[in-house]
Amino acid sequence: MTRFFLETCWLVPFYGLLGAFLTLPWSMGAVRRTGPRPAAYLNLLMTIVAFAHGSIAYFQTWNREPQQIVFSWLHAADLDLSLTIEVSQVSLGAMELVTGISLIAQLFALGYMEKDWSLARFYGLMGFFEAALGGIALSDSLFLSYGLLEMLTLSTYLLVGFWYAQPLVVTAARDAFLTKRVGDILLLMGLVALSSYGTGLTFSELEAWAETNPLPFWTATWLGLGLIAGPLGKCAQFPLHLWLDEAMEGPNPASILRNSVVVSAGAYVLIRLQPVFTLSPVVSNALVAIGTITAIGASLMSIAQIDIKRTLSHSTSAYMGLVFIAVGLGQVDVALLLLFTHSIAKALQFTSVGSIILATNSQNITEMGGLWSRMPATTTAFVVGSAGLVALLPLGGFWTLRRWVNGFQDIPWWLVLVLLVVNGLSAFSLTRVFRSVFLGQPQAKTRRAPEAPWPMAVPMVSLVVVTLLIPLMLQRWQFLLTWSGPWAISNHPLIQFGVPLLVVSGLVGVMAGSSIELERTSARSTRILLRFWQDLLAYDFYIDRIYRVTVVAWVAMFSRIAEAFDRYIVDGVVNLVAAMAIFTGQALKYSVSGQSQFYVLTILAGTGILVFLALKWPFP
Repeated sequence: MTRFFLETCWLVPFYGLLGAFLTLPWSMGAVRRTGPRPAAYLNLLMTIVAFAHGSIAYFQTWNREPQQIVFSWLHAADLDLSLTIEVSQVSLGAMELVTGISLIAQLFALGYMEKDWSLARFYGLMGFFEAALGGIALSDSLFLSYGLLEMLTLSTYLLVGFWYAQPLVVTAARDAFLTKRVGDILLLMGLVALSSYGTGLTFSELEAWAETNPLPFWTATWLGLGLIAGPLGKCAQFPLHLWLDEAMEGPNPASILRNSVVVSAGAYVLIRLQPVFTLSPVVSNALVAIGTITAIGASLMSIAQIDIKRTLSHSTSAYMGLVFIAVGLGQVDVALLLLFTHSIAKALQFTSVGSIILATNSQNITEMGGLWSRMPATTTAFVVGSAGLVALLPLGGFWTLRRWVNGFQDIPWWLVLVLLVVNGLSAFSLTRVFRSVFLGQPQAKTRRAPEAPWPMAVPMVSLVVVTLLIPLMLQRWQFLLTWSGPWAISNHPLIQFGVPLLVVSGLVGVMAGSSIELERTSARSTRILLRFWQDLLAYDFYIDRIYRVTVVAWVAMFSRIAEAFDRYIVDGVVNLVAAMAIFTGQALKYSVSGQSQFYVLTILAGTGILVFLALKWPFP
């Protein structure tokens, strides 16, 4: 019986799709008398079934070799498009992470969106979201993964724009869709180019192909740069990073998924493509450069935000930047551990943030304070989630970064500094938010803030337990470093000082965040120099304005030129031909006299002109 669940594990993403389909009578308004909650329960039931099915299949993969399930889709001449599913510990573990966090987010939404009139539509979109994410986790086909990434882009657009009556929400949904489309188009170009060089369209073949089929330098470079463009947009990396903080205008339960497993899905595809990046050092260096710029830049931007969700979204971009660095360095195991520990900790943070927003009806941290005594469960969730991100003992973030430190002797020393800076800035930003929201005197919006209702408290507390158990999971998976044995810590001097430096950077960030207080009456400083730096970071280094006067202006100018060419050149030629046809038609109608001698005269005159031209025209 258990083998049946393993062989049919490819059905798990379809449970979410089925749940989305079952919500249609309510989301389309065909059923009104029962209210929208039955749709939510149906979709939630499908997610529970998906999680149970995936769990049974996952435990059956222990000590088994990866297997492929192939579905032939199109075969014509030498073109063979097959949809391949990989059944392995990694793929099923990733799928379980998706369905588990989706289950948490949907349970959380029962309380958070209890009074929303379009609850059924929200759950339908969440089921569609879950199906795309689960499919990406299982897919071994580049072609299938690209189609699922397109589904992810569409569902992101629909969920960000869920409250479409608000102009800012519409703008955020549009920007998220267009930004991701830029990366998706370049990714498609890379996939088409990759398929033309003789490799099959499956991830599992890439490593062997990369070792036996070296490409010319510039070919490998342009191919690799095209392939990283899709994950670049999905993971909100520079220069396609601005959509994620705007997407925080959507419902918070969707933000739980977006900041945990959605960005991880793009990074997961990037990890699967890593063998191709080894063909060109330019691509590997580009990954490291993009990850470094995003990690440091996003960490700096997060410390100046006053919107609590945008603060955490910049932190998401920063940690995805670390994943890009790990992939660029070829350290795939570290990248996977970063995705795992970050996903759970960030999901926990957003459940606590959703509880805060529901209780205070605000996302502005300058309007909050003193919540620790009124919302103890929410406070605990935020503290545990924050500690799980930075290198603080004994949670998963420390063990993941410690595992990375063990490979520092093989990378440039300045990357060690990057990791220390990002860890310190993350600790500083999270401490600043904690002091502003939970400590101090209660403000007008926090004096009567209640604790989260049970539909929100249960998933939040469950994530707290899971976050605390991550070190035990890593130990069972043999990912924890020891002082002896095959996973022993190196004796390299940089390594011996690396672990204490990581801890010190986190402590320095915590102390700095504890000592610098945010002005509640005026979030902007009155000192000109400090206000300049504060605005520079708060407005994302003014990158959106730079885009407006460069890329957007160039596209608008090209559009105007194309529109003028179409109107005056293309339409002009067409109108000229039409005018000539009308003129000649009007002129020839007078030749229809009904007299046969006039017709003979016309034929003779035309024939004579043709003969004259044939004899006298100076042909070469």
